[in-house]
Amino acid sequence: MIQQVTRGIKISVKTSFQGTFLKNYQIHFAFGYQITIENQSNDSVQLNSRFWKIKDSLNKNLIVKGEGVIGKKPVLKPGESHTYTSGCQLTSPFGAMSGYYDMINFTSTRKFKVNIPSFKLSAPFALN
Repeated sequence: MIQQVTRGIKISVKTSFQGTFLKNYQIHFAFGYQITIENQSNDSVQLNSRFWKIKDSLNKNLIVKGEGVIGKKPVLKPGESHTYTSGCQLTSPFGAMSGYYDMINFTSTRKFKVNIPSFKLSAPFALN
């Protein structure tokens, strides 16, 4: 598990390999990831949007931006957490993801970024 804390918000990431499939005559590798966002600060916060940079070992990069996470904009009071599961597809058995969440602090009304630690995606059969 990969973890990082930014401004009292702890991000924990677990990854999993989901399998391969053929799409448009090309093999694709499916990966899942579970993210827990834990508010270790003294203020209530809300996640408003996300930014992802997805890389694969073939040097293809994909940028993903959007509101919330899986259709939600969770509000976290001090000590609360939100966990969600999502995934991505790569055209190679290795890759990595990194990014950030745009959040707002309800006490100060200030917006801030919370870093999502870089994490690797790898198909277990390709590690030998």
